[in-house]
Amino acid sequence: MRWREITVATNSMGADLVAETLRNLGAEGVQIIDRADIPDPSKPHGHWELIDESLLSDMPEEVEVKAWFLPSADLSSLAETLTLLPGIAGFPLNSLQVRVASIQDENWQDTWKQYHKPLYLGKNLVVRPSWEAYEANEHELVIRMDPGIAFGTGSHETTQLCLELIEKVAPDELLDVGTGSGILAIAAAKMGAQNITAVDIDPDAIRTAKENVRLNGLEGVIKVREGDLIKGINQKFSCVAVNILADVIIFLLPALPACLKKGGVAILSGILESRLDEVLKVTENLPFTALEIRKQNDWCALLLRYTG
Repeated sequence: MRWREITVATNSMGADLVAETLRNLGAEGVQIIDRADIPDPSKPHGHWELIDESLLSDMPEEVEVKAWFLPSADLSSLAETLTLLPGIAGFPLNSLQVRVASIQDENWQDTWKQYHKPLYLGKNLVVRPSWEAYEANEHELVIRMDPGIAFGTGSHETTQLCLELIEKVAPDELLDVGTGSGILAIAAAKMGAQNITAVDIDPDAIRTAKENVRLNGLEGVIKVREGDLIKGINQKFSCVAVNILADVIIFLLPALPACLKKGGVAILSGILESRLDEVLKVTENLPFTALEIRKQNDWCALLLRYTG
């Protein structure tokens, strides 16, 4: 059997959006090839010897998203769909040039694994794929996380900013809104949080998050539930994390006090720097105090204290 291989050129910011678009068009598998996902040998972490240096030299300069489709898949809308993506995203996605190839049936489900290596985040967090052997030191908190359909393996700036702030706050409980892969909830649990609820509206995300919670042995600590943002949440938490997009955060902010304890904190990420002032403007009329703003490339994250 042969497969139709579609390759779309984009950038790190747009890779997840392009991958999700290709899945929605019926892709049986998706691979993101991004140099940013490979540890930089000029900034060693003590584990570079585990990674084949030829990986970087063999990788394309531009980020590529590969997807595999059955020969019968209808891709007539692909070009138009990609044309609309920059407008939907609100930021440039580079060329979005498409290459099409026909490849012989092979175990492509495993070929992408070579690009996923342990990822070091914050001070002590390590995210590793389940197939990678890893010996942690006494200070490291290791999260087993397999890339899947849901957003959030730790490689995206918005996820990294959230993880850094969770590491700083070290909450005893957490409401993770738009949990995706469950990575933020799992990180909080690894740091000692005991009361954690992870919510997502996407059934695929719920399945992925539950599997990742199971991989980390945290079924008794993290409750994963399907839901629309904070609808149906009847409990207050000392920390709420929202890693989505600015428009959703602006919509959600007035309702956040309903699920925050007095003195609790909100971690908000997924905010493009160009939208930061807009988000901050909304907080001026709400019982929040901005404690910190973190930035990475074009993305920002906010740490707010609830004063109500």
